[in-house]
Amino acid sequence: MKINIGLVDDHVLFSKSLATLLHTFDGFEVVVDARNGIELLEKCRSLKPLPDIMLIDVEMPVMNGPQTAKALREKYPEMRLVALSMNDNDGSVINMVRAGCCSYLLKDSSPEILEQALREVYINSYYNSEIHNNSLGKLLITYQHATPLSDSEIEFLKLAGSELSYREIANVMSLSERTIDGYRSSLFDKLKVQSRTGMVLEAMRRGLIKL
Repeated sequence: MKINIGLVDDHVLFSKSLATLLHTFDGFEVVVDARNGIELLEKCRSLKPLPDIMLIDVEMPVMNGPQTAKALREKYPEMRLVALSMNDNDGSVINMVRAGCCSYLLKDSSPEILEQALREVYINSYYNSEIHNNSLGKLLITYQHATPLSDSEIEFLKLAGSELSYREIANVMSLSERTIDGYRSSLFDKLKVQSRTGMVLEAMRRGLIKL
């Protein structure tokens, strides 16, 4: 199995080091490396083969991460997009997910986690690190005894995938912030996640929402 990888990141040293690391993974090959979205799209025009997976830096000059992800999704819908971030700020990462990314990875992830994540994305199209921190047996029990979500919880999930703050979500749903906190806590428990981003990714993976 050969997995073609693309990289777009404005930090040259990080990008070159990451490419070197990826080439040590069995079956991985970096086929394109660019400094920003404009440069990447130009290179992809004449590139064969195209990457199976594109790693996209969240913050870049000229054309940022969300803009790059959106352009790639529209032009190459079969390409799997993965966000790269220095931090796990929910807002910026959710913007990447809404733009078409199927996962997000922190730049300080271990090589083992990186390889696991990319193989999971290649095979199953999604990777959520919070879910993979749970044991398989625990996950099977969770799915077998999953509590159905209410219409209000589904509405909350859809709004959580937007740029709205929790306070703004409460206003949209005409509910108190305490009630919204209750929805959040309940869904964190039901979906076995610990962050807003993890919640949105898992809801998408289960087909509960589409962004």
